[in-house]
Amino acid sequence: MQEFGITLRNMGWNLTHHLGIIDILDILIVAVILYEMLLLTRHTRGGALLKGLFLLLVITLLSNILGFVSLSWLMMAILQNGALVLVILFQPELRKALEKMGRSKLMTKGAQGVSADRGKDKLIDEIVQTFVDLSRRKVGALIVFEQQTGLQDVVETGTRLDAEISAPLLENIFEPNTPLHDGAVVIRDDQILAAACILPLAEASGVSRELGTRHRAAVGISENTDALVLVVSEETGIISMARDGVLTRPLSVETLKRILDEIYEENRGGISSFLKNLRIGAGGKEA
Repeated sequence: MQEFGITLRNMGWNLTHHLGIIDILDILIVAVILYEMLLLTRHTRGGALLKGLFLLLVITLLSNILGFVSLSWLMMAILQNGALVLVILFQPELRKALEKMGRSKLMTKGAQGVSADRGKDKLIDEIVQTFVDLSRRKVGALIVFEQQTGLQDVVETGTRLDAEISAPLLENIFEPNTPLHDGAVVIRDDQILAAACILPLAEASGVSRELGTRHRAAVGISENTDALVLVVSEETGIISMARDGVLTRPLSVETLKRILDEIYEENRGGISSFLKNLRIGAGGKEA
């Protein structure tokens, strides 16, 4: 235990007496990493776990200073296996961080985009027409637009279609009492990859319990990937959007067109300020 206290004292002395450019750079890198960890765990169960870990560190330091031998031994035994414990406790947050790194411009070649023989405007019109018709008739729908994060594991849970996007086809998929209506449609560029796909439900504690399964699934897939999800409520006909674990509703036809225009831009790197400004807290009674 004395070695732990000596190490802390040496660190403090080095920071105050031998602080150079390399040390400053080192501290800044660690600060950025910690800040990103806080952002990743915000509004998740990992946030509470991070607070608990910080409390353990404080208890360990105090027990060492006050000479509580037994308590110090117990805390050090816990912290010595800290790396394995962190991987287990923060598995969802670590996965999101690695996926975020993998989606960076340095690691991706960008989306293939819409086929040359299909115009972006026509494609958007087909999708908008689908949502307008389904909303008017209060037919529930759940459509996931794949971005940089691949959704092959989600596609494999449904029925493979590999069909061109068209309003009649999408409306027929979500028609009640049809084989494929219960589940999500996954779209990549101008192709409907699969229908009746199963999505993970939302994990964030900030998601209202009153949200229906369809909306919780939309928020859930957007928590784990960078996908953009559009939903139609079968109770109210309201059109909603889920992105980065946040549900935004209601969406007007004009807003829906602008969102789809952002999705199908030729340069799809990063989230536009327009989509960021749309974010509001999840809640309400949607089915």
